[in-house]
Amino acid sequence: MTESQKPLKNQHILLKPLYIKGLRIENRLWVAPMAGVTDNPFRRLAKSFGAGHAVSEMIIADTALYARQKSLYRANFDGEIAPISAQIAGAEPDKLAQAAQFQVANGAAIVDINMGCPVKKVCRKLAGSALLQNEALVQELLEMTVSAVDVPVTLKTRLGYENGKENIVRIAQIAQDAGIAAIAIHGRTREDKYLGEARYELIKEVKQNLTIPVIVNGDIDSPQKAKWVQEYTGADAVMIGRAAQGKPWIFRDIKHYLQTGEILPEPDLPELKQIVLAHLDELYRFYGEYSGCRIARKHIAWYTGGLANSNAFREAMYQEETTAGQYRAVEKFLSNA
Repeated sequence: MTESQKPLKNQHILLKPLYIKGLRIENRLWVAPMAGVTDNPFRRLAKSFGAGHAVSEMIIADTALYARQKSLYRANFDGEIAPISAQIAGAEPDKLAQAAQFQVANGAAIVDINMGCPVKKVCRKLAGSALLQNEALVQELLEMTVSAVDVPVTLKTRLGYENGKENIVRIAQIAQDAGIAAIAIHGRTREDKYLGEARYELIKEVKQNLTIPVIVNGDIDSPQKAKWVQEYTGADAVMIGRAAQGKPWIFRDIKHYLQTGEILPEPDLPELKQIVLAHLDELYRFYGEYSGCRIARKHIAWYTGGLANSNAFREAMYQEETTAGQYRAVEKFLSNA
């Protein structure tokens, strides 16, 4: 162990490495899997700002979909910092197990199962958070997937399907008994979707009952909140999703706060410009001309939200149909903001 790898005395738990069945994760600040957001460029960007781990976008567990362009993008892990984690979703045990094997062959060192997505088109297929209504099926899905691969399998889930019927304590125990290596829990039910406030009491109870790592997720949007939520729940890591949209430096902010107790200022305009343009370059290179231009729009909107005259800028930027034109528009706006 080198001098730089030695843990600092009294270092906060979120800055320490976490081991998932022997796999070392550099720290306990995780990027939540978000469809349409946490692609290869975003995962690498978040890790460059200090995130210890990032899970891929959800990949549907259907072999007929593997060859679709969207699935190929989601399963592209080129240039990522290890360990690579691929998230899969499905409601048929054999297909989920096959999808896990496919992702391991594709380079995944961890397979993550989605039982938290609240989106209708996923739940209509009885996948995502809809699975929480059927504990027997949850057990079968988890056991078959764990037995199908020789890498750690983790689970991302919610408090339950309906308010008043939260069953996360039972689901978590089923998961641990099935051989799941770690569980990430969003502090809402499927019924909540993303409304209201995340609740952490049941996550705290799960942590007290399990021996596998528990990751807390939901409404962690500042360094102070990350510290408080981890200490309240006792969770082994925190997972940050929407708060990182347009603010991937939140992981740097959290690390600095935990190390010094100080809140870093927001990036100034020259740094923001550098971050945004570098991200655009990566998106264009990854997706190509047509998709790169369109996928970049939401990221640009997040980055520029709150800046003076940003509404008018975004309306004009949305009309740009080429990556070159879009890039020039962003560069000009951020140079004069």
